[in-house]
This record gives sequence, C-alpha cells and structure tokens, in this order.
Amino acid sequence: MVKLKINNKEIIVEDGMPVMKAARQLGVDIPNLCWHDDLEHFTSCMLCLVKDNRNGRLFPSCSVSVSDGMDIITDDEEIYEARQMALELLLSEHVGDCEAPCRIACPAHMNIPLMNRYIAAGKFDEALKVVKKDIVLPSVLGRICPAPCEGACHRKTIDEPVSICLLKRFAGDEGAEPLLSKVEKTGYSAGIIGAGPAGLAAAYYLQIRGIQVALFDSEQKPGGKLRTGIDQEILPHDVLDREIEAVLATGVQFFGGEKIDTSRFDEMKNNYNVVIIATGTISENSGTFGLKTTPQGILADKNTYQTSEGNIFVTGNAIRSSRLAVRSVGQGKEVAFSVWQYLNNEPVKGEPSLFNSRFGKLLSSEFSEYLKESVSYKRIYPIDGGRNGFTAAEAVDEALRCLHCDCRAVDSCKLRIYSDRYRADQRRFKTSERRKIVKLNTHATLIYEPNKCIRCGICVRLTAKYGEKFGFTYIGRGFDVELGVPFNEDIRNALTETAIMVAEGCPVGAIELKST
Repeated sequence: MVKLKINNKEIIVEDGMPVMKAARQLGVDIPNLCWHDDLEHFTSCMLCLVKDNRNGRLFPSCSVSVSDGMDIITDDEEIYEARQMALELLLSEHVGDCEAPCRIACPAHMNIPLMNRYIAAGKFDEALKVVKKDIVLPSVLGRICPAPCEGACHRKTIDEPVSICLLKRFAGDEGAEPLLSKVEKTGYSAGIIGAGPAGLAAAYYLQIRGIQVALFDSEQKPGGKLRTGIDQEILPHDVLDREIEAVLATGVQFFGGEKIDTSRFDEMKNNYNVVIIATGTISENSGTFGLKTTPQGILADKNTYQTSEGNIFVTGNAIRSSRLAVRSVGQGKEVAFSVWQYLNNEPVKGEPSLFNSRFGKLLSSEFSEYLKESVSYKRIYPIDGGRNGFTAAEAVDEALRCLHCDCRAVDSCKLRIYSDRYRADQRRFKTSERRKIVKLNTHATLIYEPNKCIRCGICVRLTAKYGEKFGFTYIGRGFDVELGVPFNEDIRNALTETAIMVAEGCPVGAIELKST
C-alpha cells in the first residue's frame, strides 16, 4: 500500500494502481477517451493529463502508477489548456456532424432526424412526441413555416431536401397527442401577456413543469396573428383550435378580452412569481410597461430573455419583429427554460447547447456513402397537392430519404462532452483537406465511420482480448494510420462476437449500433 495526495487530500491505495483509478477512489473523475476499464492502458488521447505538484510536470494519469509520497493536482489552468489542446488536435481530424444541419437551422432546434426515423418506421405517435419536445404547434407550423431547416438539409446537395415541413405537419395531424406524466405542482405561478405562438409555447412548457400559468390576450380567442393574419385556406381554424386546446388541456388558464395596461401590469408583478411579455411586435401605441426598449422592441438578454427586472421576461416579436412563427415558438420554449432556472434559484443562462462538430458540405464522392442509409429516389410531393399534406404511405416514403447525418452518439460522445467542457476550437489545427466520409454498413448490427475515429485503440484491444478471428487493427503508418479490418476483410467477419461490446466501448460514435 502507498500513501499519496490528490488535490490536497490524502489517500492510501494499492501499489501499482494507475493514478486515474486512485483519483476515482476519491470521487475525482479525470477526463479520458482511450481508457477502458476492461483493458490495459493505452496512452493515446492525452486528455487525462495531471500534474506532479512536486516538480510541476504533466503526465498521463492512465499509464503512471502511484508511488509513495506523490502529490497530484488534477485540475488547474495549465492542465485545462493542455486538455483543450489535446481535444483540438483530435478534432482537427474528426469529420462528422454532431447534430444534423437541419436541426441546427431549425429556430426551435427540433430533433428532425429522429422524427424522420420514427415516421419512416410507421411510428407516428412517437414522431409527434419527439416534435412536441420543441414545437408545440406542429400542425400549424407545418402549414405556414418557410422551412429554413430544408435549406440546410444535406440531401439538398444530392438532389432535393427532405420535405421536413410536411413531415412535421403529418406528425401533428396523424400522431396521437402525447400523454403527459402527472407533474407535481411547484407552487410557482407565471402570468403571460399575449396568446400568440410565443405565448402559447411558453405557457405549455411552463405548465408541464408544474408552474401554474395564466395566459392573457386582448382578443377573445388565443392564437394572435395565427388566427387573424393568415388565410383560413392556408391555416384552417379547426387545426389552430385543436393545437391550442392541447396547450390549454395541460391546465393553462386563458383570459381573453384582457387589455393589460401599466396599472394591471403592476398588479401582475405582485400576483405572479414571473411575468412574460409575449405581445407581438411593439409599436408606438404598444405598452412597454416602463421597461427599457430598443428600436426593435423591449430590451432583454438575447440568450435568457430576462429583462433588467429579474422576474420579468420578454419573448417572441416583443423583442424583435420576425415573420417566422417557428422562431417565436422556439423562443417561447426557451424562455420557459430560463424562467425555470430563475424560479429554482439557478444561474439564469437559458437553454443549454453543447459543442457541435460540423464538416460543411458533402462532396460528390460522398453521396453514395450517405445513400447507404437512405433511398435513391427524389423528393415526394403529395398526390393531392401541398394543401392536403402527405398520406401515410407518402410520409413514410419521404421520411426514408433522410440521410441519417446526425451522430448516433450525439448525447453520449465523450469527445463532444469534453470539447464543450474545455471550450475546444475545432478549427484551431485544421491545416489540410478533411478526410473523406466513409460508412462501412454491411454489418447487421453496427456501422463504422472511420472519419470519426480518434485512434484510441479500444476496438483493437477488445477484439484481440476476446479472440475475434479478424477483429480490428492499425493499418498504415504515422499520420496516415487508420483503424480497420485486416486483410481487406469485410466488417461482418471482423466483429462476430464483440459487436455490441465494441460499439459500447467506442467513445466518439465512430462505431455505433444501427438501431440508435
């Protein structure tokens, strides 16, 4: 047994134990990418660097064993910068989108690829559940949205973008309204002024968090410009009413015909824990309730929507005029997140966003690689015209055109998580053309994308340990080394016993199960 210090805390551990494991016994998690608990160490990622406090030297904690009298620091400014650089070097050769470009372009940040996959599988209720996490009015927006997401779709580079907007409309029209689990009341309340798209979205996402919402509007019926400014041939009122009713069914209290003046606004500040202004575009005749304004609207933090008065928030066109209802809906969802943080005495930072790797446009030589997970036919148009939307068969066929260009490990990729934590810059060490995208898709269970590989060697060591006949190995030398199947063998023959184990062990989503 040896005694050492880690972050000024003494610990006694077995002789020969890696410093990383000793730190874990103290509850200190050291970042790592190439470590695997079932394997011998293999120092490659250099993310687990720590400092010997006696001489100031950095060393990899996965491969250096403890010794008596060690004094280790696991986190300071120098270590932070070293880990940041290690991540940036790995990112310089990592080619893949964390989130699909369509999702990034969507003002509400909806998980479009997952919606598509559910529709393609005929799981329409599940598709609607995905949509409603971010967009509270899918049937409405599916009829009026100009679809900025489609402009960013990778499929557009090959032929035509996936018809995302009509698929969203289909999910809203045909999917069953998700059953919401019973939420315990928090005791908090929110008053929202304006029942347009932003106000409705804010009301919905607050109410399902257990915050009692009172929604006020000067009109007798909720909907704002969605009701008064759009031709019914484009947006029938029965569609609008159905989706608004789903909002009110959560317990939101609606008060129509209520003109909120400055005096009434002051009452609301006393009656509710928070007040949200979602009145639409601010004009000369609009009330700004004594709040600071800009030429565009009421002044509020662009990320949190919080005004200088801490319990007053502003969202939608009341901040800045926009013709995109989907942007207002997205902002309504986001302001609800900020309000939740405020009411729970957390730092009000707004809805979190993770680091996002992006590689740009597809090359023509890569079209065939992405089509391995898609179909070759061009965009489908509704047989009865766009006003009537897709039939079920048309929706399934169109959803199948999605290229699955989002990462299967989008929520679990350690490279993404750590790059976000250490504010890594993906472009810092980019010096040459990016690696070509390849998808090895012949295995029944998983898919391998070598362009995402960081050469951690976990797959090589696992397949060797568990006796795969071919397995994975290092191919090439120096900077050109890649991980692949030896002897040009097919991946189906390389992973016969360890496929799931290897997919679960991959830290970056280069080898992933197809079902995810």
